[in-house]
Amino acid sequence: MTLLARLASDVQLMFRRPPRQQYAALCYRVKEKTGALEVLLLTSRDTGRWVIPKGWPMDGRTSYEVAAQEAFEEAGVRGTVESQTIGCYHYPKILKNGLKVTCKVQVYALETTTIAKNFKEKGERRFEWVSCDEAAKRVHEPELRDLFLLFKRRMTEQLAGRLPRQIPAE
Repeated sequence: MTLLARLASDVQLMFRRPPRQQYAALCYRVKEKTGALEVLLLTSRDTGRWVIPKGWPMDGRTSYEVAAQEAFEEAGVRGTVESQTIGCYHYPKILKNGLKVTCKVQVYALETTTIAKNFKEKGERRFEWVSCDEAAKRVHEPELRDLFLLFKRRMTEQLAGRLPRQIPAE
């Protein structure tokens, strides 16, 4: 490596900022009749790409409470949010001032119990309930894709435990 290239690399490292922290909700439901697992996707307001509800930290709220609040504000979804993260993903965000930053998003599972008719961002996004496989196909962030597939595995095991046990024939 030339001295100039090494200096350029060192300067880049000096100005690299740590990722900005955000919190997100992976909203899900299990259909009563079929037992099918569905997750909620919504479009971002700026680019229209498929995402999950997420936002910046809020004073006086825990990370999972922020995730639940964002789910309500962006999609009208309320439910039971887990206090432990199911994972995280990173994505590039362009701030209002034009600065490009990397965001680290901690994701919390939220079992949806109700969907409000009126909420803060109603009409600003499209929503769809889809399978975890379909969600993994639609999102752009590879780490978020992996989270959907990991969540599917976890829920498949969990839901299998809810099934009534067969009584063996004598």
